[in-house]
Amino acid sequence: MARVFHVKRFSPGPAQRIGHGMWRLRTGLLLVVLMAGCVASRDINPITGHTRFYGYTWEQELQIGRESDPQIVAQYGVYDNPELAQYVVRVGETVLQHSHLRRPGADPRFRNLTFTFRVLDSPVVNAFALPGGYVYVTRGLLAHLENEAQLAVVLGHEIGHVAGRHASKRAASQSFFQLGLLGGALLGQGLLGGNAAENILNVGGSATQLLFLSYGRDDERESDDVGVEYAAKAGYRAGEGAAFFGTLRRLSAQSNQNLPSFLSTHPDPGEREQTIRLHAAEWAAQTTMTRVEQAAYLEQIDGIVLGDNPRQGLTRNGTFYHPDLRFLFPVPPGFQVINQPTQVAMVEEKQQALIFFSIEQDARTADEAAASFSGRKGLTVVQNIPSRSGPLPARAIVADARTEQGQAVRLIGYFVEYEGSVYAFLGYTTAAAFETYEATFYRTMRGFAALTDPDILSIQPTRLRVVPASNDAPFRTFVSRQPPEGWDIERMAILNQVQQDQPITRGTPLKLIQ
Repeated sequence: MARVFHVKRFSPGPAQRIGHGMWRLRTGLLLVVLMAGCVASRDINPITGHTRFYGYTWEQELQIGRESDPQIVAQYGVYDNPELAQYVVRVGETVLQHSHLRRPGADPRFRNLTFTFRVLDSPVVNAFALPGGYVYVTRGLLAHLENEAQLAVVLGHEIGHVAGRHASKRAASQSFFQLGLLGGALLGQGLLGGNAAENILNVGGSATQLLFLSYGRDDERESDDVGVEYAAKAGYRAGEGAAFFGTLRRLSAQSNQNLPSFLSTHPDPGEREQTIRLHAAEWAAQTTMTRVEQAAYLEQIDGIVLGDNPRQGLTRNGTFYHPDLRFLFPVPPGFQVINQPTQVAMVEEKQQALIFFSIEQDARTADEAAASFSGRKGLTVVQNIPSRSGPLPARAIVADARTEQGQAVRLIGYFVEYEGSVYAFLGYTTAAAFETYEATFYRTMRGFAALTDPDILSIQPTRLRVVPASNDAPFRTFVSRQPPEGWDIERMAILNQVQQDQPITRGTPLKLIQ
C-alpha cells in the first residue's frame, strides 16, 4: 500500500507544478486507497435528530476527512486564486450557519465541527464532500454557475451530505469503505488485468467516484432539500439552483463529457430541477430570499481558467511539453497520456505497459535517486547503468518484482538531472513482455530534453471573460466564429445557461472566452 508524499519545493505556485502539482514517484505510487474497517454503531443523525446505525463513529468520520483531504488536494491541486478561494469560504460559512449542524440544541460535536471549503484546479464540473466537514468545488463547476445564489445551493447540498452523514450511512451496509482512487493503476490489477487506463481516468475524470457516485436516491434528495433550505434561510433566492441542474442535464447530453457527481445514478437532473424549484417556492412563502448577487459572483470568476491548463502540461504531435518547467519528452505511439497532479501517466493502448513520470523530491542527483530506488523492498536489481538524455546526466535501474498475485514484472526506473531537479520515469510491464517494450521505454526516457520552442513556452490557458452584450441579438452571435477547441456555440450556451438562439439584451453580462 502506497503513501502520499507531500510536496516540498514544488508546492507553492503554478510555475512549479506538473499537472496541477507534481509529487515524487515511488515504486508504490500506483494506487492510494483509504480502507477503514466498518463497525456499525448507533449515533445521532444531525438532520433528523433520530438515532440510527452508521458505519463509523463521529470521531472516525473526522479522521477520514483529515487523512483524505491531503490526498484530494494532491490529486486535483488547489486552484491558484486566493481571492476566489476566500469568496467560496465566505459563502460556504454563510450557508453553514443555517444548517442543522449549527442550530440551537445541536450536539456540541456537530456545532463545533470546523468546515474546510476548497476550490480544486480541475476543469471537470463537480462538487463533493468528505466526512468530517470537507467540501470541494472545482473551477469547472464555478465557471458554469451564474450567481452566488446557485453557489449557495451547491454548497448547501454538499453540507447536507456531511450533516446527513451519508458516507457513514452507506458504509454501514458495506464490509469496507473505499474512499477513492488517488493514484495510478494497481500493479497486477490495473496493468495486468487490463484496467489501468480506467483506474487512472476514474481519478482524473470523475474523481473519487467510488465514494461520490454511490449515494442513494434518498440521500441525494435529502441533500437537495436541505441545500435549498440552508440557502433560503441564508436569504438566497434558492430557486436559482434549478437552473444549474438544467446545466448539468445539458452537459450530460454532450458527448465525451465526464459525468458530474450530481448526476450519478440518482434522481434525473430534470426531475431534480423541478423539485428544487418547487421546494424553493415553499421556502419563499416562509422567509425572505432575495439575494442573487450575480454581479459579485461574475466578478469573482472573471478570468478563471477554462478546460485543461496547457501551462501545466500538454501533448502535441507525439510530444509532452511542460511550459512552466521548460521540458519535453516523446510519448510512445499508441500510448494514452493522462496528465494528473501527482504524475504524468502514459498507458499503452492494450494496457500492457505503463510509464509514469514525476519529480524526485528527496534526491539531489540522478545517482542518489537511483540508489534510493534500488534499495526498496521487493525489488531485485538486474541492471544499474549510467545513461544520458541528450546532454543531461541520468541513471537507469532495471529491476524485477512480483505483484501481490505473484506475477513477475520488470521495471525501469530512470532518473535524469535538469535545472537543479531530478526527474523520474518508471516504466513497467510483465517480465514476459519486457523485451517488447524495453526500447519504447528508453526512447521516451532518453528523449527528455529542455523545452526551447518559444511558441510552446509562451502558450496560455483559455480564460473566461465576463463582458456586457454590445447589442440586442441572439446569443449565438456573440460567440467567436473560431472558438477554442471544445467551445462551440452549444458549449458556450451551456456555460451561460442560455439557449443558442435566445435573445440577449444589450448590457447583459456574458461569459465569453479570451
